[in-house]
Amino acid sequence: MTTKNQPESTCPAEGLLKTLSGKWKPQIFRFAVDGPVRFNALLRDIEGANKQSLATALKELETEGILHKTIISEKPLHIEYHLSAKGLSLVPIFHQLEGIIK
Repeated sequence: MTTKNQPESTCPAEGLLKTLSGKWKPQIFRFAVDGPVRFNALLRDIEGANKQSLATALKELETEGILHKTIISEKPLHIEYHLSAKGLSLVPIFHQLEGIIK
């Protein structure tokens, strides 16, 4: 079987769609656009989310460089996720996609 080399896409939205594909990632990104998010707040705000799938999605977004995790050492200890520089650069594309869908 032979495979064809596909040319790389120049569509900026394609990279965003690939990055945000997966369970809960678009919702997490949408909440993070508005400011820092915390795990339990996401768990409450995303209907149908469970701890394991939400933790996996957060870890993948962090690994992809979209989110940055900050440990707040106040009592009680908590973790906040906010958009990294790469994540912030995707916001205009995200807003364009929202405009097309609406």
